[in-house]
Amino acid sequence: MSLRAFIQDHHEEIVSEFAVFAKTVMPAGADMTEVELRDHAEELLVAVVRDMGISQTEAEEYRKSQGSGSAKTMASSGQRHADHRIQHGFSFRSVLAEFRALRATVLRLYEESGASDLTDVRRFNEAIDEALTESMERFALQTDLFRDQFVGVLSHDLRTPLGAVIAGAALLAAAEDNPDRRARVVIRIMNSAQRMERMISDLLDLTRARLGGSIQLKRRAADLRRVCEEAIMEIRAGHPDVRLQFEASGNLQGEWDVDRLAQVLTNLIGNAIQHGSGTPVTVAAHDQGDVVRLAIRNGGDPIPPELLPRIFEPLIRGGAAGTSRSIGLGLFIARAIVSAHGGDIQVSSAAAGTTFTAVLPKASSQ
Repeated sequence: MSLRAFIQDHHEEIVSEFAVFAKTVMPAGADMTEVELRDHAEELLVAVVRDMGISQTEAEEYRKSQGSGSAKTMASSGQRHADHRIQHGFSFRSVLAEFRALRATVLRLYEESGASDLTDVRRFNEAIDEALTESMERFALQTDLFRDQFVGVLSHDLRTPLGAVIAGAALLAAAEDNPDRRARVVIRIMNSAQRMERMISDLLDLTRARLGGSIQLKRRAADLRRVCEEAIMEIRAGHPDVRLQFEASGNLQGEWDVDRLAQVLTNLIGNAIQHGSGTPVTVAAHDQGDVVRLAIRNGGDPIPPELLPRIFEPLIRGGAAGTSRSIGLGLFIARAIVSAHGGDIQVSSAAAGTTFTAVLPKASSQ
């Protein structure tokens, strides 16, 4: 039996083995389902079989072995695989491991079947190598782009509070006896310093999550109703003109990291205020047995459909350019914290408004 026919006949077995391995290299906190893992393996295998079925001359075979073939049958599937893995926090080493595992699985099963078609094995390796090359090139391109965007956004957003600190310090250094003015300047400096401190904390959380780690939690018995009330009170102090509504029902007791959940609330409510166009923001916490459902909604313009799949990724900002007051990590960190609690967070957006919904288990599964 040819290897091409073998792959088609043993498609399910190959994909199942690959999905099991892919789970072992999946970053902590990644929300990929087994269906998603299988879908990408299936897409790669379909492309491989298609590539192996294309006739090629000796010259084309040689060019392809050098990585300069003209057909580029594997290009799109390799690039899409890289894009998807980048969105879920995979490292390039994890992607390399996936390709090695896929290659090893197919060749091992083919060898165990007793079949031997060296021509097809060579064509299979050529196809896998082409997909791998395309994935690594896309990975390098996206990583460079991410780095450049990150440095640009960070330097831009740090400049505003840093400028306020410098200007405030200059005013305090001036020989002037105006206690009220000096008090206002001190408050402005403290607020700016706190903004920079939050940015640094966000960067540390991003680094932990991107390196495959998870956000550390300090769980204790707590009432989510109280956590919500305190977070809303703090936000109202900074946004006195915003209409904030709170709804709660049932038993909201659980074991959570209170500070981290307050961070989730602050990020989600702040995002709802920023993009709510002045509409009321509603925070709702409801008991649903073993979990609590937490929802934050506003009545602003809907999130563009093309942005929704990437809304929780870092540096993704809604609204007009220049309107964001953060470095674009709030939603990413909110998802990481919810995932660390064993929960899930989703977003829905329509003409009536946008709702972020987090489902939080009341007890740790560990």
